Amino acid sequence: MREIIFDTETTGLDNKLDRVIEIGGVELDNHFPTGRVLHLYINPGDRKVHPDAMAVHGITDESLKDKPPFADVANQILEFFGNARWVAHNANFDMGFMNAEFDRLGLPPIASDQVTDTLALARRKHPMGPNSLDALCRRYGIDNSHRTKHGALLDSELLAEVYIEMIGGRQAALGLGTAESGRNTLVEAEDEVILPLGVRPKPLAPRLSEEDRAAHAAMVAKMGGKAIWAKYGD
Repeated sequence: MREIIFDTETTGLDNKLDRVIEIGGVELDNHFPTGRVLHLYINPGDRKVHPDAMAVHGITDESLKDKPPFADVANQILEFFGNARWVAHNANFDMGFMNAEFDRLGLPPIASDQVTDTLALARRKHPMGPNSLDALCRRYGIDNSHRTKHGALLDSELLAEVYIEMIGGRQAALGLGTAESGRNTLVEAEDEVILPLGVRPKPLAPRLSEEDRAAHAAMVAKMGGKAIWAKYGD
């Protein structure tokens, strides 16, 4: 299963007026990074970067002047995603902007059933929170010390690590060893060693004493013939 962990940066918070100015994406195949990434800066036309947004991501109007408009990179984005799931943290925000950009070009929106929201996953898994990307990095021991400002590709890479941890993708897979000549086989998966169950060569000694057995028999006799214990032997 292909998934693209992605993030966007925008000129502001209103997807009807503001524009996408950066997108980053990391490809996962069956929850493993493939090494393929997407990273684009996008010219928002006459829409200026709001000062509050610039304080978050540090992208200036000047730095976007020579970048292509969304219309020129839309096909590149869609080709990279292909039939993969779109995975984002607070996906309603990112998908609202992406679908608004597609709508401006007369392209169909990305259906909600193609989208996974890692914020919703985190809230179900950790209902007491906090569940920001930084908080989840701390929870899972992921180094985000180099994240001084938001950046679409960096945030996508961090989110990919968080997402894999949240869904248990890094847990050692259970494996079945093959027994040769009646011996158990150790199966090692990352840091976990699994020993298939075998037959104990010598049964353990019974822990019940004769006094215990006699006391149990006396108790059953007092309960009468319909007692369920009367149907079973020692």
